[in-house]
Amino acid sequence: MSARTHDNERRAVLGDTASFDQFVHEHQLALVRYAVLLSGSRADAEDLVQEVLVRIYQRWAELDGSTGSPYAYVRRAVTNEYLSWRRRWSTRHIRTVAELPEGEHLDRPRDEHDERLWRLLRELPRQQRAAVVLRYYEDLTDAEIAEILNCRLPTVRSHVSRGLAALRSAIGMPERAWRSHD
Repeated sequence: MSARTHDNERRAVLGDTASFDQFVHEHQLALVRYAVLLSGSRADAEDLVQEVLVRIYQRWAELDGSTGSPYAYVRRAVTNEYLSWRRRWSTRHIRTVAELPEGEHLDRPRDEHDERLWRLLRELPRQQRAAVVLRYYEDLTDAEIAEILNCRLPTVRSHVSRGLAALRSAIGMPERAWRSHD
């Protein structure tokens, strides 16, 4: 390999690294906030985002050069990682019950209403929770959510509807009263 070819490859790698670093600098906080809503824990969210970013970095040049949005791709990767990560969690973290401090792993919301909603959101099934978070936190359309969750539009609507129904039921608010707040 000639010195010129090596220099060109080195510049390309450094450019990819700079582009990736800029992406992480601009989007890491938003990705972690999104992952916190999915996972219920800031520590787990940071681990989840870090795992995704490590995998993405290896293919950053092809992703950065594509016509799609890198942020949308990475957000989908975070969602997919969360959905599969929860299944693998028990094989990576083996702890006895006596070692888990009560509630220490949760980020504390600001007031009691937020805390209650936070707790109820964490109790939703993974797919419903992801759909609700994508709809109301990320403000995505049904089509965008369907693409991220790799499901059909009616399935997205079902996940959101059932998730909201479960939250309404747990809060004790009838649907009529809930709809009048919109």
